[in-house]
Amino acid sequence: MHSGGALAARRVTKHHGAEAVLEDVSLVVPPHARIGVVGPNGSGKSTLLRLLAGLEEPDAGRIERRPRTLTVGYLPQEPDAGPDEPVLDYLARRAGIADVERRLEVGRPDALDEFLALGGEDFHARARRVASELDLPAERLARPAGALSGGQRARLALAAILVSRFDVLLLDEPTNDLDFDGLALLERFLASIRSALVVVSHDRELLDRVATRIVELEDGGSGIREWAGGWSEYERARELARRRGYEEYERFSAERSRIEEQARRMSRWEERGYGQGRKKKKSKDVKGSYRRRLERLERDAAAKPFEPWELRLELATAERGGDVVARLDDAVVERGAFRLGPVDLELRRADRLLVTGPNGSGKTTLVGALLGRLPLAGGTRALGSGVIAAELEQGRERFAGADPLLAVFTAETALPAEEARTLLAKFGLGAGDVARPCSSLSPGERTRAALAAFAVRGVNLLALDEPTNHLDLPAIEQLEEALERFAGTLVLVSHDRRFLERVAPTRTLDLGRVANIR
Repeated sequence: MHSGGALAARRVTKHHGAEAVLEDVSLVVPPHARIGVVGPNGSGKSTLLRLLAGLEEPDAGRIERRPRTLTVGYLPQEPDAGPDEPVLDYLARRAGIADVERRLEVGRPDALDEFLALGGEDFHARARRVASELDLPAERLARPAGALSGGQRARLALAAILVSRFDVLLLDEPTNDLDFDGLALLERFLASIRSALVVVSHDRELLDRVATRIVELEDGGSGIREWAGGWSEYERARELARRRGYEEYERFSAERSRIEEQARRMSRWEERGYGQGRKKKKSKDVKGSYRRRLERLERDAAAKPFEPWELRLELATAERGGDVVARLDDAVVERGAFRLGPVDLELRRADRLLVTGPNGSGKTTLVGALLGRLPLAGGTRALGSGVIAAELEQGRERFAGADPLLAVFTAETALPAEEARTLLAKFGLGAGDVARPCSSLSPGERTRAALAAFAVRGVNLLALDEPTNHLDLPAIEQLEEALERFAGTLVLVSHDRRFLERVAPTRTLDLGRVANIR
């Protein structure tokens, strides 16, 4: 690995079809940098990482690596292992080892140095150690990635980070689907490496702990701003800059109004015949003076602060039911070789229940059993009288099929098509989105569609499984505010630490502790 060197995007522009995703954006990643990238969904964060990684070419501008042998690793939001690709081969590919090994075989002279720099001589031992730390059995490493469970796939994504050895490491939402132990392991690893780091993340706690510089991409990819420090420093500095911007704009607006009022008053005086003894030329000079003052003011004016699109979410709460909302008694759920239970659980009105536990411990399964989405292999389940339940599934399956978004949404909400279009537009899903198959929507778009349905459907029991995954930070903050006002019962599966602070669970069920399972 290189102790020096830098990666840079120089005035890059990138289009997807006719739409400019990034426009004239520059970013320099010096040695040992710790950069957090934030911005609204659609502002080009993932595209910027792919350009820096060399996976896409810019339409204009250039990407620089100095020296050219600088090694750059990129980890996407989800593990991109093929279903038949052995787990160990995937880890080698993501660590850059497999590519360098192929170059060694054909005698490339620089390949050996790069192989050693990436840790090639001990990669297999490192991969097995990481797999053991993450509870991925050694025998799983030779199996196809498609045979992994959902929890194991989340650990595989983390393993791909932990085995990496690069000069620059690019991470796209690395905390998605990680449990608390996984988050701690990721943060320890990022604190220990000397690689430069660029991380796109909505996890505010992670950004506070690992970032020393925040890069904000503006909506539409048309600009970039940089701030020193982690998330908290960025949030304070951004708010101060926004407040000053509004103060400057208000001063400009007040001065413009004052000059315009003076000009109107002068016109009224002339219309009423005041000052008729003055020469006409003098009157014209006064009018010209006001016009020139306005032109100078407009030229030096403070621009109105940029106001990005915001998710405005109000959750409709149905009328309250009984005090007992849901019960599980000796409940057992079996899914293939996995077995959860027996579980005893009573959920009461206005509870805010947080379900925690390691990946693979059955959190999503428990929520499905509680709401009746999954059948019980044993025991009983009961919903209280008057309970109207809604669920945001972890995979957003309700909005993941082949049917057009508008058709699925109207079926979910019973809204007329025109009202459904209007509501979806308020959630950032416009005319070009509603006719698309749901399967073509991004995870963030599917999440916003589900939240839009909650906004119109009255519910008093709401289950949210990793709700902040794939939402941008402004949308997460809006969701937090809506949940603070929600008067119903809430069941949460989440590892977003700042989100949980705001939502304030009243009870916790830890599936990692046997005593809490029965």
